[in-house]
Amino acid sequence: MNILGIDYGKKRIGLAWVDTDLGVVLPFGQFQTSDFRLQIGELVEKEKVDKIVIGLPIGLDGKENENTKSVQVFVEELKEQIDLPIEFVDERFSSRQADAMGGTVSRDEKSAMVILSSYLEQSKQSK
Repeated sequence: MNILGIDYGKKRIGLAWVDTDLGVVLPFGQFQTSDFRLQIGELVEKEKVDKIVIGLPIGLDGKENENTKSVQVFVEELKEQIDLPIEFVDERFSSRQADAMGGTVSRDEKSAMVILSSYLEQSKQSK
């Protein structure tokens, strides 16, 4: 199964990708948010994406905030363009984990990698 991980931001979106048969999460690019909205359909088809996992920003108090609502609106827009399952992952601390990774990959891509890795780990634990 090919899964696309998304770290949504109002200006930029970071992407990560995994083929669950291989189990290696890879950075997959950084897009301007406005451009990504136009390109998502083509990207999903070209890469044969089966599922999308997107980070959901929740406050440290566990409550939704303005950023949570922005992601939810973005997901509703995605659902109008593509017919794929979309799942949320709590993205608290993903930026901090991304910063600790080092390397030359963008922070947005690293955050998407953390989000996708968290999803895979949660999936293993629920089996």
